[in-house]
Amino acid sequence: MNTNSRLEQANDNAAAFWLAQARVHGWRFRTRPGLTAVRCARTPEDSHRFVVTSRYVEPALVEGELADLLKEWETICFTLEDPYGALDLTRFGATRMPVMPVMTREPGPVDGVPAVLPSLSEAHGGGSLTVDEALDGDAFAQVEHAIVDGFPLPARQPWTPGEALPEQLLREPGLRAWLGRVDGATAGTCLTYDDGQATGVYWVATLPDRRGQGVARAVLQTALAHAHPDRPATLVATSLGEPLYRKLGFTAQARTCWWTRTSAHG
Repeated sequence: MNTNSRLEQANDNAAAFWLAQARVHGWRFRTRPGLTAVRCARTPEDSHRFVVTSRYVEPALVEGELADLLKEWETICFTLEDPYGALDLTRFGATRMPVMPVMTREPGPVDGVPAVLPSLSEAHGGGSLTVDEALDGDAFAQVEHAIVDGFPLPARQPWTPGEALPEQLLREPGLRAWLGRVDGATAGTCLTYDDGQATGVYWVATLPDRRGQGVARAVLQTALAHAHPDRPATLVATSLGEPLYRKLGFTAQARTCWWTRTSAHG
């Protein structure tokens, strides 16, 4: 377990989040100091996940280990998270995605979380915005649906209940789901995962017809206020989400490089 930097805590949390999914789905996985690999295997085309968790001295050694896993697992598609940016996976047919900041927020209270969330203004269509924790299968299905359509997850569209996020995930220690509704209708969501060291934030999603109405902010504020505010919070930010995260107290620790391959290679 990395404990010597906020960046490494974020890396460890991302690895633990994928391992939780592996346990629920029954996927194979491989862990060793510095690298976690998950063979997501609902279909042969599912993207396997690799998370680099600590700084490496020799990039070629990591690339060689990856080559062995890709062969052993008969990998077609994969995504690899490299927060240190020295790997070159072009020889595997992978494409480097735009870099994104790994951000962390120090422990502490969350400003702007009233006991009753305010209604949306008429300019945003009106309606009462509420945020609650998803505690049962029906609510978690709404969370899954919002992530598939709002994040989005094109590979999981059209949405099939339980295919991306089985209800059993709710029984994984540390995983919690947060659901924003407008007049009772699903508007946005996120997941949090607490590994005992930090609380990671994942899949912050707002449905297309509710964007720009403060839904993501309300969902995230509620999650941060109730999901172990005594621990640092971590996330990887898109360019669209970064301004909001900065307003909520997140700061960048590094810029992570993600590599992705979406088809068979050579």
